[in-house]
Parts: sequence; structure tokens; C-alpha cells
Amino acid sequence: MNTSDLTLFVRTADTGSITAAAGQLAITPAAASAALKRLEKQLETQLFIRSTRQLRITAEGERFLLYCRQALTSLEEGQLSLNAMRGEIAGELRLAVSSDLGRNIVLPWLDEVLEQHPALSLHLSMGDTLSDFYMDRVDVALRYGEPEDSSMVAFHIATAERVVFASPEYLQRYGEPTTPDELQQHNCLLYQLGQRTYDTWNFSRGGERYKVQVSGNRESNDADVVRRWAVAGKGIGYKSSLDVSADLLSGRVRRLLKDYESAPLNTWLICPSRKQVTPAILMLRDHLRQRCAEVLKRVHS
Repeated sequence: MNTSDLTLFVRTADTGSITAAAGQLAITPAAASAALKRLEKQLETQLFIRSTRQLRITAEGERFLLYCRQALTSLEEGQLSLNAMRGEIAGELRLAVSSDLGRNIVLPWLDEVLEQHPALSLHLSMGDTLSDFYMDRVDVALRYGEPEDSSMVAFHIATAERVVFASPEYLQRYGEPTTPDELQQHNCLLYQLGQRTYDTWNFSRGGERYKVQVSGNRESNDADVVRRWAVAGKGIGYKSSLDVSADLLSGRVRRLLKDYESAPLNTWLICPSRKQVTPAILMLRDHLRQRCAEVLKRVHS
């Protein structure tokens, strides 16, 4: 059997659509349909019930799907094992990373990885929503916050403090807050994830804690947009120092309330299971750790 046909069968079962599966594999729907028919002919079994409105997997297809997944996983693990024996970093790495961290920090580091390992290819997915490893076909995700699912494998990459920041232009026009409470008199740039708006900013100093409800006229579900607004002088932001490291170092923004501390943000590289931790992912882990440490040392020096 052709492994490409088996992969197509799994994708079709996962998406419930021949067209969607074809799109993921960069082939035409007609070619995908022909491949599935070829596989059904080889198996002498109908795998899907097709109609004009829906595609439904049969009971025989469900049973075969289990073995098909196991076979493809075994083949992939075998290839990775051979690569590891040769000391080779190869294959495809499917990485998901949050928008701001990905665009402004990690992207050039990934270029370095691909230059150092020409046999490796990259599929990069950027966005602030949490990835579904199974449905989104992601091998590994770089995210803030440890995963709640204990079955996942999480490698700690860096710890960065949260900082309050604004552009020199904004501060010249509206003044600089000197206490957390004074943030309520300023236009604060808000970030939304899912149904939650992060409009409560927390600080501490000398054992005393401050919880400030902030507001502003701009809110986005894209963290990079919030950063860009701050750089453009539209308000005050509150983010990881890693996210805004280049802006801080260049002077595009200034850190505010330096005498106050905020809870740090931990960055993790997350895999769905230990079986999926490949030599490429371990290499990426080490590269990210090194680069993050270098940047944070410069920011806080």
C-alpha cells in the first residue's frame, strides 16, 4: 500500500472532508478521491459513505483507521531512529508559536536552525489560540504557561518578567505613571484571548500587592497588534519583556514602574507525548533556550 494513500485516509477521517484533506496535502480533491478509491479497492472494503452533503466513515473504516495510525506512527518513528543513529536532524518540523513571540523574536532563530540543518523542513503556524495537536497537525508548540494536561511533555525555555511600557511620544504627551493606581488615568492597551479580556494588571513591592483594573480604547486578540499600538504611541502596554525586548533595546518604548514587580511568564516548548519528542525538537529546545537567555540578559543588564 502507498503510504501517501494511508496518510490521506487518516487526514480525511480527521477532517471529515476529502477537500480539506486534499488541501492539507497540497493535492487536488479529484486526486484525493481517486487515491481513496484505490485504497478501498486494495482493501476490498468501503472506508467512507459518500453523499452530496456529508462524508461518513464506515465501521470497517473506523477499525482500519486504528491500525493505519499505528502503522504510520511506527514508520515515522523508524525514520527518526535512523536519523538519530546517523546524528542527522532531518524531516519536517511542524511548530506552532504565539503571534508576537513568533513574528518578532523567534522567526530569525528558526532561519538559523534551517541554515544549520538543511535536511530539516519547517511548517510554521502562528496565532495566539492554543493549538489542537491532533487536528492542527502540530508536532510542538512554543507557548507561555505550562500545559494543564499532565500527559504532555513540556520543556522549560525561559522565564521573563512582565513589564509595563509605552513609547516616548506617548509619555511626552500624557505623562508617566509613577504608581500602579495611576494607570487608571491612562489609555491602557488590552489583550483578549478566547472570551477573556486581560484588563487586570497585578504588581507587588515590598510585600504589598496591587491589583489594578485598567481600561482603554483599544483591544485586540492579537498580541502583536497590542505591541504595535504601544510602539505607535497609542497607549500603555503590559507584556512579557521577551516579547518587547527589541523595542526596549532600541528605545522605541520605555519600561515604566520599574520599582514594581509582576508575576513572571514562563515559556514552554510543548509536545503532545514523549513518543513525539524527536532529535529535531530537542535541538530546537536547546537553540531556543540559548537565544532567549542571550536576549533577556541584554534586556535586564
